[in-house]
Amino acid sequence: MHAFAQSINHYVPSNRHLAGLVVVLIGSLFCLSLNTSLDTWSDGRIKGLSSLTLAILLGMLLGNTIYANFAERLDAGVVFAKGQVLRLAIMFYGFKLTMTQVASVGMPAIMTDALVLTSTFLLTYWLGTKWLKVDKQTTLLIGSGASICGAAAVIAAEPVVKAEAHKVTIAVATVVVFGTIAMLLYPFLYHLGWLQPWLNAQQYGVYTGSTVHEVAQVVVAGNAISPEVGNTAVVTKMIRVMMLAPFLLILSFALTTVNNNNSSGKKPSFIARVKQVKVPWFAFIFILIVVLHTWVPMSASFEQNMIILDDVLLTMAMFALGLTTHLSAIKQAGVKPLILAAMMFVWLIVGGGLINIGISFI
Repeated sequence: MHAFAQSINHYVPSNRHLAGLVVVLIGSLFCLSLNTSLDTWSDGRIKGLSSLTLAILLGMLLGNTIYANFAERLDAGVVFAKGQVLRLAIMFYGFKLTMTQVASVGMPAIMTDALVLTSTFLLTYWLGTKWLKVDKQTTLLIGSGASICGAAAVIAAEPVVKAEAHKVTIAVATVVVFGTIAMLLYPFLYHLGWLQPWLNAQQYGVYTGSTVHEVAQVVVAGNAISPEVGNTAVVTKMIRVMMLAPFLLILSFALTTVNNNNSSGKKPSFIARVKQVKVPWFAFIFILIVVLHTWVPMSASFEQNMIILDDVLLTMAMFALGLTTHLSAIKQAGVKPLILAAMMFVWLIVGGGLINIGISFI
């Protein structure tokens, strides 16, 4: 509990953070406004392009041009936004989900999510590290984004993986590219009639929610069929989001090494590794907020305000990430991360589809 209390103090910004946080907040609000304006200007034709995508793009544009002139003064606040503000955003994500919604889609959706998440992450890790020889951090981040909830999962996994900013950006970019393709491809395949022999409309909703990267992309792909299918898809997707907490705990355990001199060369014991695990408290507080959101009466205005606050915080984190990402580092990473993400995109469509079909027969 002492460690937990200490961690709470880290969420209180000091004076040295303020300048950077103000800049990141302004960038966040601009991207949220721009996202809304684009939807209005295009008469709804531009869909699935979230404020998170706009934030990282604008952040990268500024980060690789004028930001260097102000970095010394702003860096403390920008780093705070990438870390503590991000964790707050993940916690408040719980106001977008209730346990009642989870129950509404039933056990098949939960089983499907669990199987898709596990198989996707493990396959990504094996292909990335063993076959394509992509560095471990980038592989873990791409696997997190593909298997759970896109950009939010990538940036939530970053503190556990301890990855550099450009590797996080690469993983987020794969989510944007292949998630956007999926958002358009899934309804197209359904309307062509290729999915109906295997999945009915509601099962298509579970398929979409369990395999498409981002929540915003799931909303578009599901509602392209019907509002009911859209609801099923979003709830299935949010169950995947809830799995973020145990996933991060397991990932932290898997990456843990005991900082003791082990001259015998033996692997540390299970108990020794457990003692060294850094518990991702923010992810478990997210689960707690989901439970409170389910059972504690809250006014509609309070819920809406918390959702808006969460959108702002997430966008701040992505804008800060963009500011600290250098294009030269992304260029050095090469094409292999993109190939890995493309392979997992195919797996989500085909392998995820087979998992959905198999569960539907149970």
